[in-house]
Amino acid sequence: MTDLLYFEDFEPGQVFELGSLTVSRDEIIDFAAEFDPQPFHLDEEAGKASILGGLAASGWHTGAMVMRLLAENLLNKTSGRGSPGITRLQWKRPVHPGDCLTARVEILDTRDLRSKPDLGLVNIRVTARNQKGIEVLVWENPNLFARREVAR
Repeated sequence: MTDLLYFEDFEPGQVFELGSLTVSRDEIIDFAAEFDPQPFHLDEEAGKASILGGLAASGWHTGAMVMRLLAENLLNKTSGRGSPGITRLQWKRPVHPGDCLTARVEILDTRDLRSKPDLGLVNIRVTARNQKGIEVLVWENPNLFARREVAR
């Protein structure tokens, strides 16, 4: 890859649009059957009987779909070196079959790392909205990025 984004390329307030994807009924059920087999993720009637209002994607499935958009449309084009974890994760609204999720990233802040002068820390907020513009997911986390030049 060429033209990677490095730590120095990120500034607070920057926004990166990550694109969209649509989730199907079968994808919701397949993910749930393997990773989150709760009835309201597997069966329409159980979903209707729950507070979710119908068959709904697992929050973990929603996060995984948004992670795919983040990786394909930003992280894989950077000098990213991983993340030490997530500081905030909220599943704001259910995701139903046919929903089209659109995601974006906002850079919250950046920080030099004295202990690792070849890396910098970038705190991000990832949000996803459905086709109605309703926020369905928010997470915040720090990410490590290589620097072009080692900090002194």
